[in-house]
Amino acid sequence: MKESQAFYKQLLDNLSEGVYFVDRNRRILYWNHGAERISGYSADEVKGSHCYDNILVHVDLKGNSLCHGPCPLVRAIRDDTRVETEAFLRHKTGHRVPVLIRTAPVHDTGGKITGAVEVFSENSNRVALQEDIHRLEQMSLLDPLTGLANRRYLDMSLKAHLDRMRRYQWQFGVLFADIDNFKSVNDTFGHQVGDQVLTMVARTIGGNSRSFDVAGRWGGEEFLVIGNHVTPQSLREIADRYRVLVEASAIPVQNGMLHVTVSIGSTVTRPDDTIRTLIDRVDRLMYESKKAGKNRVTSE
Repeated sequence: MKESQAFYKQLLDNLSEGVYFVDRNRRILYWNHGAERISGYSADEVKGSHCYDNILVHVDLKGNSLCHGPCPLVRAIRDDTRVETEAFLRHKTGHRVPVLIRTAPVHDTGGKITGAVEVFSENSNRVALQEDIHRLEQMSLLDPLTGLANRRYLDMSLKAHLDRMRRYQWQFGVLFADIDNFKSVNDTFGHQVGDQVLTMVARTIGGNSRSFDVAGRWGGEEFLVIGNHVTPQSLREIADRYRVLVEASAIPVQNGMLHVTVSIGSTVTRPDDTIRTLIDRVDRLMYESKKAGKNRVTSE
């Protein structure tokens, strides 16, 4: 029996997906290497705790907590059913990771439910993103701190998008996000923590962008996203998702967890737009979000 258990444990440990088991009290009994890789938390840090301790701080697409709401593990155990859902977990380093979660009840030999298993995988076009990153590195078009596209690449992308718009009438959208009170973060915690905040926000925005959009660091604490195949309403929804996910992200500091927010401007291109008019407009909209209280989206 022990040899059989060791064999199956080795199989699970070598899966790329994250896998963990909980008992009926939702105490975590097993945490595989895939779960360690995706979440950043080792098995020793997690085993013995309960999923409702909210280690991964799961939120749904609207930013609502799953651990204190419609928890998939609770539903699997309570209703004896399989559950599949999309969510965002918080990595140990603070940024948000999109995941596809599948849960199922676990039965003993007599058919009694003894707990549940959750399998989660990164819900992104990871291979395509890695190829894009490699290509940008080769062309010196990557921001060295955050790993996103840099200002030079964003300028090139805006020019190419505007050329296509004039030729084929393909509209696109632009989001401009600025980290709120970033100077205060640097003044209070130092520039090393400030760099960690920039990286956290960049990973949250970049990791939750669609594969056909372009996300980059415009400069300082400012980020720009070029959104394809959008309407003003759908672009605003994308912007608000970024806003919610950044707000739900955090990094550990000496006295707890440091949260930040972003103010975002959102606009869809007009026929007579140039790079200058487009950036001026979305920058103005971002500052309107700042003036209105920060941590919000202003669109036009």
